[in-house]
Amino acid sequence: MSRPASEPSSTPRPSPIAAPGSPTHPIALVPCALICAGAVFLFWLMIDVPGYLCLAAGLLGAVWTDRTGLSRRLATDLLLIAIALTGISFISLHADISPAGMLRFTLALGWAVVVPYSISRWVYREHAIGFPWGLGRWSRRMWAYLVVVIVAAYLILPWYFLTSGVYTNWPAVVEWHAIARLFIGVNAVGLWDELFFICTCYVLFLRHFRPAVANVLQATIFVSFLWELGYQAWGPFLTIPFALIQGLIFSWTKQNLLYVVVVHLLFDAIVFLVIVHAHHPQALPIFPLVHG
Repeated sequence: MSRPASEPSSTPRPSPIAAPGSPTHPIALVPCALICAGAVFLFWLMIDVPGYLCLAAGLLGAVWTDRTGLSRRLATDLLLIAIALTGISFISLHADISPAGMLRFTLALGWAVVVPYSISRWVYREHAIGFPWGLGRWSRRMWAYLVVVIVAAYLILPWYFLTSGVYTNWPAVVEWHAIARLFIGVNAVGLWDELFFICTCYVLFLRHFRPAVANVLQATIFVSFLWELGYQAWGPFLTIPFALIQGLIFSWTKQNLLYVVVVHLLFDAIVFLVIVHAHHPQALPIFPLVHG
């Protein structure tokens, strides 16, 4: 007696790019890529009109993919990122630690975090954006990685800043209150980076795409911002892996924001010391391995 032919499985293959349970089609990457291209134009190339056109095109594309069933609520999520990027684009990101400059940074960067969070929480009535500080116990691997961060930052950052000359993108501070403002500014922007690029952009992209795809998207925006901030010359060879690693750490630690922030601020502490040393090498001779 012959065996009945086996019926083909009706279970669809999981998408290689879509987040689990998400209907996101690969074509939905196009609107997201346009949003990221907008960030590249606005902050890396510093050309506003093409940047705004890319943001608008990305939103229109997301509306189309939502209406055709190729994505779900992609337009509403991309709108939050576009609103934030537009607000940031209204100021120059060149380091300005004057009281007026720090106020401009506070307002623009605060807008980029507070407004998307508020819309998501009280207009969309969702909890898509959050700030999971993760106050639990850290593993030995996490502590070991912090040591790696300090050593790597001490060896790499002085070489980058001093040989490329990008330290001149930050002011030469002399008086104690200017040094204090530089320290506060560097670390405040570092904290904000994680609140926006990781807890806002990365998390919103994760609603639609697998972590690897979402991480590349957020890193594109992250690195573009860092370019205008001052990490130029061959800085992207450092900022691209840094942005990707921060996203990986956020996923690896199961969205432990506190740990991600600590990693970033350790780097930024070295950045601050290198900037001061570069402008005043005799006053802070703590990086003897490299000379500008």
